[in-house]
Amino acid sequence: MLSPNSTFYPRPLGVTPAASLPQSPSAPLETSRQLVASDERDAPYFRSLEEVGIRLNGPQISAVRHGKGPLLTLAGAGCGKTTVLAARAGYLMEVSGAHAGSILLVTFTNKAATEMKDRIASLPGIRPAAARAVQARTFHSFALTLLRHYGVQEEIFGESRAQHTVLKMLLRQNGMSEAFQPESLLAMLSAWKMQGSETSDLPEKSQEERDAKRVLLGYEAWKRDRNKMDFDDILLRAAALLRDPAVLGPLQQRFQYIMVDEFQDTNSLQYEIVQKLAAAHRNLMVVGDDDQTIYTFNGARQESILEFDKVYPGARIVTLDINYRSDARILGLGSELVARNKRRRDKRLRAAGHRGDAPRFATPSNTEEEAAWVVNQLCQQVEEGLHTYRDIAILHRTASSSRAIFEQLVLKDVPFVQHGASPVFYDQSLIRPLMDHMRLSLNPRAVDALPSALGPLYVSRDAGLEWIQRSEEQQAKKYPLIHLAKWDKLKPFQQEQVKERIKLIKSLTKLKPVIAIQEMRRQFYDKYMESGDPSIFTHYKETMLETLDEFEAAAKKFETVEEFIQFADELSRRHREMESLRRSQDSDAVQLMTIHRAKGLEFPCVYWIGASEGIVPHSTALRQDIPEDQKAALTVQQTDAELDMALEEERRLAYVAITRAKQYLYVTSPASHHGKPADVSRFLLEAYGMEVPDKRKNRDEGRTGNHASYGSGSSNWKGNGNTNGKANGNESRNGNAAYARSGSRPQGRDAVSPVQRGADLRSADQRSAIRQSDRRDFEVLDERDEDRLSERRGSGVIRNHTAFSTTGVNQAASSSNSSGSQSSGTERTETVAIWKCSSSTCKAWLRQKPDGPSAKVSKKAASGPPACPLCTGTMEAGTRKVPVTGRFGR
Repeated sequence: MLSPNSTFYPRPLGVTPAASLPQSPSAPLETSRQLVASDERDAPYFRSLEEVGIRLNGPQISAVRHGKGPLLTLAGAGCGKTTVLAARAGYLMEVSGAHAGSILLVTFTNKAATEMKDRIASLPGIRPAAARAVQARTFHSFALTLLRHYGVQEEIFGESRAQHTVLKMLLRQNGMSEAFQPESLLAMLSAWKMQGSETSDLPEKSQEERDAKRVLLGYEAWKRDRNKMDFDDILLRAAALLRDPAVLGPLQQRFQYIMVDEFQDTNSLQYEIVQKLAAAHRNLMVVGDDDQTIYTFNGARQESILEFDKVYPGARIVTLDINYRSDARILGLGSELVARNKRRRDKRLRAAGHRGDAPRFATPSNTEEEAAWVVNQLCQQVEEGLHTYRDIAILHRTASSSRAIFEQLVLKDVPFVQHGASPVFYDQSLIRPLMDHMRLSLNPRAVDALPSALGPLYVSRDAGLEWIQRSEEQQAKKYPLIHLAKWDKLKPFQQEQVKERIKLIKSLTKLKPVIAIQEMRRQFYDKYMESGDPSIFTHYKETMLETLDEFEAAAKKFETVEEFIQFADELSRRHREMESLRRSQDSDAVQLMTIHRAKGLEFPCVYWIGASEGIVPHSTALRQDIPEDQKAALTVQQTDAELDMALEEERRLAYVAITRAKQYLYVTSPASHHGKPADVSRFLLEAYGMEVPDKRKNRDEGRTGNHASYGSGSSNWKGNGNTNGKANGNESRNGNAAYARSGSRPQGRDAVSPVQRGADLRSADQRSAIRQSDRRDFEVLDERDEDRLSERRGSGVIRNHTAFSTTGVNQAASSSNSSGSQSSGTERTETVAIWKCSSSTCKAWLRQKPDGPSAKVSKKAASGPPACPLCTGTMEAGTRKVPVTGRFGR
């Protein structure tokens, strides 16, 4: 139950009271008990399922009964696909007479494969031996078993930290320690292999490509010399083995029925393996949801589902559209949201889940306030007995966007488990050097902080520490780093840099933490992180920029460096005390994870944080222009259609976040992100019927091609614009950034790096040396996400007096009046009369209808002030500056 002072409201900020609440229709109640007559041949099988509580609905029965030939099963979120897969395996054995060993069921995780085996074993009438004979495996498990059968005995080399260590060693040996990041190289190599290509075929047109190829060939040689292979090698070698008819033939004869789970996540290489196995008999059933394709950075291809019936003419298509998970209003919000995508198969989910509550929304001023609101709300829910901690999940877009909520949970002693990220934000490898420089400013002889200071000086950590230690034994110094100034292995300019660095370290204690961070970034850190990296727009570069921006945002609330360091150290200490929760599967703890990691999971209560423009949808799908000095680093085929696909994947990500919730969903949209204003996510507004103009670019000019229609033979798409719906291959969306480059980065004094553009403009007294260039909002996707062509988000305009508080939003009815290009340069503003909520905690406002462009505040409207559309409180007259719009003249 929400408290009277709750900060959550029944609709997103920017949605008028007249907008209807999205709600999915109720599903029919009939199950196999009514739908399968007792005189039908397979009735005994369905009666046996009913006896153990498995009552299938109509679409599920249709999928389970499918015999031979290709079948595409579109499984909406929470629609019981695992039940269908297990039940069909049982049907094939019990009704169709198929041998258990002829069934191959392939999925993506060991957990899913184990669950599938358990489900099959629990079916009535299935003997344990038959359940064991069914091959329920992951792609990698199947491929590895195949390799082992044919004598491949290499050891698995799959630990990422060990892989990074080997690549760092190879980079040092080739004199390229600062040229590449191991994370980027591994992502590039993986994307290349998942296209079915060998490392020896990597391109080498530019010097950067030749350097990268030399290192990666060295990596392959290192593995080969030590009899090792990584996970990508397993699939690549298995696919190569299946090209031998002598190997493929027996497998095709053995596996007469093939089923693939989470089909939307398959990459090209995995799909090739499946197609080869099913080529002889075409008895292939694939189960997936194109609306949940959120792993294109891992090579997942939405086309696998969209074009399945083209690859397999005559394929049956069954849609599992009855959702047993979510409240109808939560499901309705997700369905309306994702229906705006153009490249999707037509489906509308129907609700059969337990009733909960309508989605609730909040617009905190920033991420700090957002975190406080969310933690206070969930603590209240637990105290009132509405939920336990384990009932609650907090979902966020990127790894760094969990920093504020992480701190609130730790400081308020809320038990939680963080999935898939480093333990504490301030201990991340990117942040640690800056933290250690501040630690050295407080204690120049802090031994643990010295190693991090050596990298940005371009000094070998091991050799540098050894020299400092030997020099300290001869003569101790207050600042041990000064010993490097006399090290003969450093060039004179490096020795001078050491002295300058010590001067900077001494000055840091006099600065506020945020200014100290900005100074370090300006003077050396951004340049250090940028140096030598041939891929300006790589995944790692975008991760770096968002993480450093978040670091600055975190430091703003502290007055002194000492206070900041003490806070970070205390956070680390308290988090270590809570680490035991991670090892306990049954611990009563809040689940904190990215939306990507939440896919496939469900929770009674979900908090989706960061539902703002620039976060979801991510800034990389919103930028409207790319600076000239970065164009050479972009992938070759970055077309308008690819930008649309990037935005559609962001919308699918929002859909996944919403549909994790069973009874309760809370969505927060911070009004600012990294110090910049942020509107409520367009996805939420669109779900309530609002039309949000696309501010990325003038998209109506130069567009060609028509949308394809998938599934029903007629278009199921909404919205404006005409985009080529056909994907331009997989090359530019597989994260293979470094191998599709042309040209090189400008060098010299006038070359401005993305990091330099990403730095905030500082106050004149502190940052007079900062070049006054436009700030570029280079953001990161999830830690496993791809590099995408980015656009800068333009400023919005209010074109309808009822679309309060969220700029750039029109009612659907007046969307035709919103066309036209944006003006260049600084946008003009005007002061207009508004109604604003009198509550200090509510930020809602409505524009009064003015008599002219410069209307004064009316003392009283004819009908009096309206009620606040968010909190229903009293509104009062006021003024507000807004961009001048075409509606009232320029």
